[in-house]
Amino acid sequence: MVASKTITRVTLSALALLIAVLCCRLALAAEAEPSGERALLAKYAAIKGKLDKNQFGAPIYLESTEGQDSVRVDMYGVFHYPFETVRDTLQSPAAWCEITPLHINIKACVYKTTKQQTQLTLYSGRKYFQPPSDAYPLKLSFRVGASRADYFDLSLVGEEGPFGTRDHRIGVQAVPLEGQATFLHFSYTYSHGTMARMAIKTYFATLGRDKVGFTMVGEDGKQTYIDGVRGAVERNTMRYYLALQTYLDTLKTPEGQRFEQRLNRWYDLTAKYPRQLKEIDKAAYLSNKKMERAQQEALQTKQGKQGE
Repeated sequence: MVASKTITRVTLSALALLIAVLCCRLALAAEAEPSGERALLAKYAAIKGKLDKNQFGAPIYLESTEGQDSVRVDMYGVFHYPFETVRDTLQSPAAWCEITPLHINIKACVYKTTKQQTQLTLYSGRKYFQPPSDAYPLKLSFRVGASRADYFDLSLVGEEGPFGTRDHRIGVQAVPLEGQATFLHFSYTYSHGTMARMAIKTYFATLGRDKVGFTMVGEDGKQTYIDGVRGAVERNTMRYYLALQTYLDTLKTPEGQRFEQRLNRWYDLTAKYPRQLKEIDKAAYLSNKKMERAQQEALQTKQGKQGE
C-alpha cells in the first residue's frame, strides 16, 4: 500500500507537473547563463543546421543534461508566426490557461491578477480525468521581464511545490527572425529534497521503467533512447511545445470552434511520436479534456477574472 501511494504521488507530482519534471539544484539556475536577444540569436546561429534537419521532423532542438540528483532541459524551436503574435500570446495569462490544459496531465489552469502581481495556478494529475480538487496545485508568479519589438522574456516562479519540491522556475524567451518567424527558448527547473528523490527513483524502477525520451545515448551501433527523469523531462517539454504550436495554429479558427480544434490538433501532433508520447487513445483524451474544461471554467469563475 505504501509503495502504491508513493508511485501515485510521483505520477501526480514529479512526473505530471506543467512543462516537465526537472530535478535541478539552484546551482544550475538559468540566471547564470548569458541572456537577452543577442545571446538567443547567437544560439539560433549555432544550432540552425540542427533545426533544419533532425529526428523530430520539425524545427526543434532539445538539450538535456543530468548530474547527481539533477537534470536540466532546454528546448529551442522556430514558430512560423510573426514575433508580435507569439509575444502577445505568451504575455497573456489567459492564453496560458488555454495552452497548458492541452497537456494530458494538466487538469486545470486558472489565473488571478491584482495590482501587485499575476498568479497562475496549474492543477497537475494523472492521465485520466480528475477534478482539480483531486490534483496538485502549483502556484506560479507570472512575470514579464521584457516585452519589446525585438525580445520577449517571461518567467513563472513558484516557491513551493508538492512533496518537498521548491523553487520552480519556468523561463521563456523569444526573438524575431526574418520571414515572419520567431525563435523561442523554453526552460524549466526546480529543486527537490529526499522524499521526492526517493519517489522518483521508485517510479522509474516500476511503472515508469519503459518510458523514454528523445535523446539517443550509448555507443555507436548500440544506442537507445534516454530513460529515467531525463527522459521524463524531454517528453513533457515536447508536450508543452506542441501545445504552444497548437494554440498558434488555431488562432484563426472561429472562436466557438477553437477548443475542440485544439484538442484534435494537439493529439494528432503528439501521435507523431508514439514511442514517447502515447498514453491513451484519442477518444478517451477528448472525453477527459471536455470534462476537465468544464471543471476549469467553474474554478476560474469562482476565483474571479480580475484582468490580465
